[in-house]
This record gives sequence, C-alpha cells and structure tokens, in this order.
Amino acid sequence: MSRVAILLWAGLLLASTAALSARQPVHAKHAMVVTREPHATDVGVKVLQGGGNAVDAAVAVAFALAVTHPSAGNLGGGGFMLVRLADGTSTFIDFRERGPISASRNMYLDPATGQATKDSQLGYRASGVPGTVRGMELAHAKYGKTAWKALVQPSVELASEGFPVSWGLSQALRGKITSEKLAQFPESKRIFLRDGAFYEVGETLKQPELAATLARIRDTGARDFYEGETARLLAADMAAHGGEITLEDLKQYKAIERKALEGNYKGYGVITAPPPSSGGIGILQMMGMLALTDYSKGGAGSASSLHYEAEAMRRYFADRAEWLGDPDFVKVPTKGLVNAEYLRKRAESVQPGKATPSAEIKQGDPAPYESLETTHYSIVDEAGNAVSVTYTLNGGYGSGVTARGLGFLLNNEMDDFAAVPGKPNLFGLVQGEANAVAPHKTPLSSMTPTIVTKDGKLYMVLGSPGGPTIINAVLEVILNVIDFGMNMQQAVDQPRIHHQWMPDLISAENTISPDTIALLQQFGHTVKTTNSIAEVAAIRIFGEWLEGAPDGRTEATAKGY
Repeated sequence: MSRVAILLWAGLLLASTAALSARQPVHAKHAMVVTREPHATDVGVKVLQGGGNAVDAAVAVAFALAVTHPSAGNLGGGGFMLVRLADGTSTFIDFRERGPISASRNMYLDPATGQATKDSQLGYRASGVPGTVRGMELAHAKYGKTAWKALVQPSVELASEGFPVSWGLSQALRGKITSEKLAQFPESKRIFLRDGAFYEVGETLKQPELAATLARIRDTGARDFYEGETARLLAADMAAHGGEITLEDLKQYKAIERKALEGNYKGYGVITAPPPSSGGIGILQMMGMLALTDYSKGGAGSASSLHYEAEAMRRYFADRAEWLGDPDFVKVPTKGLVNAEYLRKRAESVQPGKATPSAEIKQGDPAPYESLETTHYSIVDEAGNAVSVTYTLNGGYGSGVTARGLGFLLNNEMDDFAAVPGKPNLFGLVQGEANAVAPHKTPLSSMTPTIVTKDGKLYMVLGSPGGPTIINAVLEVILNVIDFGMNMQQAVDQPRIHHQWMPDLISAENTISPDTIALLQQFGHTVKTTNSIAEVAAIRIFGEWLEGAPDGRTEATAKGY
C-alpha cells in the first residue's frame, strides 16, 4: 500500500470515529424562524403567528436586528434577500450598498505613496450608500401582506424601551478591537460604550435616537430615510466630517430585483445569490467540481474529504479574484464559470493526497463555455414560503461611525471594492479590476443566501455571515446534509474549514482532530487553526417537520410553532 493510500485510509478511520453533534434541531410543524438574536427571533415568530407571511417576518426581523444586534444588524448597511414562494417561483432582492456619486477608482490611494489608506475601512469615507430600508420596502410592497407600520413597530419599542444586554454583546462592546474603533467617534462612544462605563450583562440598552429614526420610517416608509428628515441629518453629518454620501446619493438609491441563480447538485435544486454576490457562483462551482470526485468516500471531517473541499475552494477563489464584479458594470461570465466542461477541467487538476500551491493556481478561462461581520436569518411560514436574508455593515460595527442624531451605525462597505486591484482587502481577499471602485457601482459581496429543493419541493433554507468564509460555510453545511447524511443541527455544528486561494492556507476550526490536521499538513497544506468559522442559520423540511438549526458558535436561536 502506498504512503498516500495509507494516509487516506487513516483519514477515513478518523472520520468514522468522529462524534457528530449531540444537539438536536428545534422542531416545529408549521413555521420556523432562525436568527442571530433571540429578541429578533421572537419578533419574527409573532409576525407569523399573527397571520403574516415569511417576507413580512423577514422585514420585521431586519428592523429588530438593527436595534439588538448592532455589530451587523442595520439601517446603515445593505444586503440580499432570496425568496422562494410556495408556488415554486423565486426572486432575489439586491439592496446592497452602492458607491457614492463622488466615488472614483483611486479614491483610497495615498497620492504620495500609491498605497491604500485606511479610509475604506474606518470613518465617514468608508461608507457606501445604505440600502436596507429601501430593500425592505421593496420586498414588503411586492410580496408582503401585513401593514408596514405593524412590522416596524416592534423595533421602535425595542429601541425606546430597551432590551437586556446579553453576555455576547457585553463582551463584544468591551473587547479591545471594537471598543477602540467605536471610541474614535463621539456618538458611538456615547451610545455603545457609555463613555467607558461598559454595559454589564442584563443591563438595559435604550437607544432613543434610533427609536425616533425608526418611528419616522414606520410612519412614512423609506421616503424618510432617502429624502426626508433622516436623509437630511445623515447628509449634513457626512458633509461635516468629510464623508462622501450626499442627499442626491440617497435620493437616487434604488433596490434592484434580480433573477435568482439556479443550479443542481446530485438531484437537488439549488437556488442562490447571483452577482453582485460572488457566493452563488461559488457554491455551484465548488459543488460541480466535487461532484466529479469521490471526495465524500473518506467520511465527514476526514483528511481526504477536507483536502478535496479545500482544493475546490482555492480554485473557485482564484476565479473570483479575476472575473466577478457588479453585473451592471462588468460582464460576469456566469454561465461559463459553472459550465460542466469547464468544471471538469478544473477538477482534473486536483490531485488526491497532494495540495496544489496557490501560486500555481491561476484563474481559469470560462469564455469558451460562456453564452456569458454580517448576519443571516432564515424563515419558513405555514404556507411554505421561504426567505433567506443576509445583510451587513461589512466589518463588525461597520465604519465605527454612528450618524449624529440618528442612532444607527454606518457601513464600511467601500472596502469590499478592490481599493487597489490585486492587493488584499480587510478580509485578505485579492480582487481584480472587475471590482474596482466606481460611482453607483455595487461592491462584490460574499453573502450567499441559499435555498435547496428536493423533488421540486422546499428542502433547506440557509446562509451565513462571515466575509469570504460565508461561501464555504454554506457549501459545507449543504454537503453535510446531502453527502454525509446529517440532520440540520449536526450539519451546522460540524467543524468547518476555509480556503480562499490567497493567502495559501487552510483555516480550520480547532475542534477538528489534531491527527486530521497533521494529515492535511502531510498532504502539503498549510493549516492555521481558529476558534470558529462563520455562523450558519438553517432550516430543513424533513417529512412533516421543520428542523431549525441555530449555530452553537453564537447566541443564535431557532423558534417555531
């Protein structure tokens, strides 16, 4: 038996003895809500129990998270909503932040050095034009049925009356990175750090300025945020601090309804995010490569299966760096990137038991095949409508800026552009000219809200926060169910890995067996362990039951009835 065969056999034994999560999913027969934060979960469930549909609940949850999960829930950010209606039709709402009118390709370069500044990550200039409020209004107008005011009111009450600070929020706000970021901006320091008197667990966090902003949105809709009092206050604060967003930027912002990206994997339908998300193409491409191998033979968590997954990941992220951007500005070769023959050629370059150095992996040529910190929540209602929403401020607590007199944090989404094409961004991602900064342009995103069908019926709803780790986390959870026979909670709790081409290393959760790590290193992989990767919120329809799976890596909750 060869050395490689022995190592693969050892990996198989390790996988076969690995214990799956002992936690069970939350079960319900009618409807399910899974979110990052329990107050938001409760808000969603109450909307469904009151006769609202999944879109109504998604809108209410979005506004609730803007109050209770300030690191990512937002009014000052943006995101994506994937909807699959009970009749089988699907749609995708893009309410991602956009480049201001003043944006330019080299706006974040220091003219003296030619190097990128930190302005795309911290402070007023880091923010793209927010889209969340407009996106929620579009989703509600087209697909909701509950009165708008009733959906926003719970968030007004949470902000005005306050809510008890959780252990996770208390620790996050006093953490060195977060507290140092927020302390640089007076409103953020006053509201979230209490000028240094940090919130203790169980203390009530009230946000009166945010409550007033939400009340205006409740009463007059998105018009207040983009043309009314909120817009005027935001534009004035931007102007006073050298920010880029103007009244005209806000007035011109429109959410966009796009066609969802669809594919299949081993007989399952996959409905997912199209560009300007890079994630949908990513999971379809990686699934397409893995389907051409026997990667799952070694078992879940084995060195052999993780090796194949990492190799698929690195090939996809090489393509991402070159080809993906805002489809309204660049031609994205979507069909070519997921073409079966193209993926066959990519998969053939993967060697069993041997890592391919990323320096040897270049983007492929899809042209011949072309016809051309964040939070997530998942909801299923009684009728079978499903909604998967990922929205974000980009980095944790966004740009660090809380808009004066408005109470909400602003995003630092401009860093998701390639401030310097070919150079790493906040998440270490290398990106190309297709994602260069431009006015009105949407920065490329990793957000990957996804819905899986089985025999034409709803089967899974899932997504995750986590920058580029989102894409791989969503992929791994789907594979855990389809290829490794896990229930929804086991699939979410299973240890994860992440590879993004550059830097050339596998990030692996430290719950993965040291022996498995050693085998991966013998295969030629560089492995760095980390506490956790991403945070999946998922629902599976299993027979007559809904399985809700909150991620144990966080304070997430699932509730249904």
